[in-house]
Amino acid sequence: MKIAIIDIGSNSVRLALLADGKTIYKRLASTRLGSGLDAYGRLNAQAIERTVKAICDFAEAAAYDGAEKVYAFGTAAVRSAANGEEFVSAVYRACKIEVDVVDGVREARLGILGAFGNADGGIIDVGGASTEVTYQTGGKTAYTHSVNVGTVRLFDAAGRDKRKLERIIEERVSQYPAFSSSLPVRAIGGTATRMAAIKRGVCQYTPGLTDGTPFGRDELYAFADKLLTAPVETIRANTICGDASDIIGGGCLLLAEIMRRFSIESITVSESDNIEGYAAALGVCN
Repeated sequence: MKIAIIDIGSNSVRLALLADGKTIYKRLASTRLGSGLDAYGRLNAQAIERTVKAICDFAEAAAYDGAEKVYAFGTAAVRSAANGEEFVSAVYRACKIEVDVVDGVREARLGILGAFGNADGGIIDVGGASTEVTYQTGGKTAYTHSVNVGTVRLFDAAGRDKRKLERIIEERVSQYPAFSSSLPVRAIGGTATRMAAIKRGVCQYTPGLTDGTPFGRDELYAFADKLLTAPVETIRANTICGDASDIIGGGCLLLAEIMRRFSIESITVSESDNIEGYAAALGVCN
């Protein structure tokens, strides 16, 4: 049986086609749904329109490729916006898809389920509007916390100004309660995937090449310096980042600072993430 899962994030919409519990492919469209959310507390009309179109296009493509059912879930931008329900209704009117709005705790659980299954470990999921840190041992959650900080929120507040970004990131990252663990940590989400592609020199989304890419904390700080000083058009022309070229530097810095907060020296990028976790929660992923 083939199914499709659409992840509606604050920066990107992602489609995964799965057959018999295995991911066949993933596709991504950057719609920046969460743009302006911190300033106005609402999703703007243009962002809604872009995102609804991407969801409908993905649903149509998945059906063409044999998907018998399309599931969709929304994360921080949808759940925190004053007009989140309006967005959910707009999606249903346009393509008859019901959006499952997940809270931060559930989002974190889906992420670690996708990255580790029931094995011991931790994840950092840098999103567009929120970032989750979760650890589990013995198949049970040992620590989980979601903070309203992400690549789109950072860009809206500070652009690419490193000093401003550092001040905001320091304040937001301090909101994570202290926790210490020696378990392996995997980074999931768009920032991690894009950073892996940059390190590998990959300019097209190729999960087989980016999955398992390792990063040291100091390495990420060095990448952040380069990405925050290079012209956006240079990043756009020479990396996979595309429409995320202006936010990737802030996301990289955020990831490094979270690692510092939790005394994590190195992480590994995982291409299995909350989409696979959502499939597992549905009982359709092996």
